[in-house]
Amino acid sequence: MKRVVITGLGAVTPIGNTIPAFLEGLQKGISGAADITRFDNTHYKTKFACEVKGLNPEEFLDRKEVRHLDNFAMFGIVAADEAIRDSGIEVEKVDPDRVGVIFGTGIGGLRTLENEYEAYIRGDGTPRFSPFLIPKMIADIAPGHISIRYGFRGINYSTVSACASSTHALMNAFDYIRLGRNDIIIAGGAESTITPMGVGGFSSMKALSTRNDDCKTASRPFDRDRDGFVVGEGAGVLVLEELEHARQRGAKIYAEVVGAGATADAYHITAPHPEGLGARKVMEIALKDAGMSLDDIDYINVHGTSTPLGDIAETRAIQHVFGDKAYKLNISSTKSMTGHLLGAAGAVETIAGVLGINHRFVPPTINHFTDDPEIDPKLNLTFNEAQERDIRAFLSNTFGFGGHNSSIIVKKFEG
Repeated sequence: MKRVVITGLGAVTPIGNTIPAFLEGLQKGISGAADITRFDNTHYKTKFACEVKGLNPEEFLDRKEVRHLDNFAMFGIVAADEAIRDSGIEVEKVDPDRVGVIFGTGIGGLRTLENEYEAYIRGDGTPRFSPFLIPKMIADIAPGHISIRYGFRGINYSTVSACASSTHALMNAFDYIRLGRNDIIIAGGAESTITPMGVGGFSSMKALSTRNDDCKTASRPFDRDRDGFVVGEGAGVLVLEELEHARQRGAKIYAEVVGAGATADAYHITAPHPEGLGARKVMEIALKDAGMSLDDIDYINVHGTSTPLGDIAETRAIQHVFGDKAYKLNISSTKSMTGHLLGAAGAVETIAGVLGINHRFVPPTINHFTDDPEIDPKLNLTFNEAQERDIRAFLSNTFGFGGHNSSIIVKKFEG
């Protein structure tokens, strides 16, 4: 098997629209939550979200391109541009048939679909739809745009597995490269569902926090008074590359991907298994795939969405897998800052772990006020402030509606 390293990073998030800005947000423990500006929230039970702020797409794309893109794809392209620049790839010097794009999204172009349907029902019933409706909306369009933009002709598709989507994209990219099928894969995910139907749909499930009077602290994973997740949006992109290919072109190397796993709960369409059976198994598979012992992991970036059932199930799964060694880990949920980026969550959270390796810190779980008696107080959940730590390797978990579970392990690069 070939070794796979990370040579580029790009991010568009509610706490920073570049990697340096995202890093600063993680280190300072900034909340990205604020009142919704994407639509009139007057009649909504949840009136806030973690929106991307201050991003001018015309700084990156021409006006015509912007009109033909849903926000999720636009976020993905902007993050991919940053990651590719960061990697130092000279497009004309790589074999385009050996460079691919694998990208995850949970829902795709929801706002485009809403806009077109709203225009239709306001009309006289004549089906006057934009010819760009389908190409803006479909889930696979972000990797399509990225490949066209750069001329990359390798493997190209989307993974759609709810909140596990972009971790599955990273896992698939890892596999394609270590099997020798591609030299480089641009991998990650993008999401933009802060729309009337997106927020309304999650709200009707009672999945969202309704802490409208204090939205900055609404995403509070592991806190006794958590009341649901805060929906976020954005994109995260990593350039995965075969080690010798990276060495030959003199690339900087952030870290090495060493293992991954995927399972299903086979339990319920939205609720996690109460004992975290699927979550247990996916971590065990990832550890075995990486050839690592429990002692090798220093940090877990958990799914940790701030839901009453999910946070308890995940901590129980970690304790089952790691036993007493769980107390030596740092554990944190960066969703406390970014909100839940759904299909983009896994990529953004993997980037957070890579930044932790390179800057020797563990991002915090902010907004902790009251211990939950159902969660072991001896676990180091990295509450409220980032902690300095030399991270040798971290594990990142993402779990999705439908019972999809995915985990990836990344370690400090050692030549």
